Amino acid sequence: MTGKLGFGFIGAGAIAHFHARAVAESRGGQGIGVASRSRGTAQKFAAEHGLGFATDNVQELLRQPGLDAVCITTPSALHLEPALAAIRAGKHLMIEKPLDSTVEGTDHILREAEKNGVRVGSIFQARFGDPARRLKAAIDAGRFGRMVLASCYVKWSRTSEYYTGWKGRLSEDGGGVIINQAIHGVDLLQWFAGMPVEVFAWSTQRVHRIESEDTCVAALKFASGAFGAIEGTTATWPGWSRRIEICGEHGSVVMEDDDIARWDFRVALPEDDQIRSIRDAAMGSGAAAPMNIKIEGHVRQIQDFIDGINEKRPFFIEGSEARKAVALVRAIYDSAATGRSVRPAGV
Repeated sequence: MTGKLGFGFIGAGAIAHFHARAVAESRGGQGIGVASRSRGTAQKFAAEHGLGFATDNVQELLRQPGLDAVCITTPSALHLEPALAAIRAGKHLMIEKPLDSTVEGTDHILREAEKNGVRVGSIFQARFGDPARRLKAAIDAGRFGRMVLASCYVKWSRTSEYYTGWKGRLSEDGGGVIINQAIHGVDLLQWFAGMPVEVFAWSTQRVHRIESEDTCVAALKFASGAFGAIEGTTATWPGWSRRIEICGEHGSVVMEDDDIARWDFRVALPEDDQIRSIRDAAMGSGAAAPMNIKIEGHVRQIQDFIDGINEKRPFFIEGSEARKAVALVRAIYDSAATGRSVRPAGV
């Protein structure tokens, strides 16, 4: 491909600004236009980001000259329709997490993309932090020995004012804390420890009066024989850093947000002190406010997307890999709804 990869944006809410800024800061990408349910919102977004086209019609955006790829930033349960439209128009896709709010919708997107020869990525920027990659490398190198416990805790705070409009509404948001706030931790956990083979969960609306859950706890059993837990809430004050604990017979590591808080191994290596000192503050934290995350993670992933297309190589996170978080989230929801243990789809 010659020239810059042209991007359109479907959805002009808060997270869309991260995508547009990431494209603007990338090497080899440029913004073309935006489509939003409100033409006025689209026009304001286009003016802010220097885009040449704004519309309330997705098909009009997809017909714009120079458009090669689309970032979908609509609410989680509203990804499927614009994704399929973009695929049929031959556009590559970068979808804000999750790919879709259901496994069925996710699989539909992936099948259609393969059939039409377009690429699909989904934003899981936490995997692009250097501490997370160091932890993954240590796991792959066998430093933990037998995995014993692998758990994720997302105890965040959201005000009642946050849950206005579509937020917390199942038909648009697709779920609550697990699919929207905790999903980055859920994705990291299964990346580190593998997909659980059995999930048992409880969920509730503990504080917020919304359709979806504001609090959820899940017990996990992994194929390795390790156990684990996921705790997620938006109902606690003041909101703590996301915490992931990976504990094995020969070592244990704790990540808080995107940084290493503990790095302890029975057999020390020369690089351990340096790893303990790594801080990836560029990633930010959404513990107390959703917009306190920073743009760096999106920049890293959008750049990988552009380079993967131009170099005809796999993305660091392919759509098939991003599907795993959706399958685990839905297993948690299915277990909480039925009162039975559930095996995630595709495991």
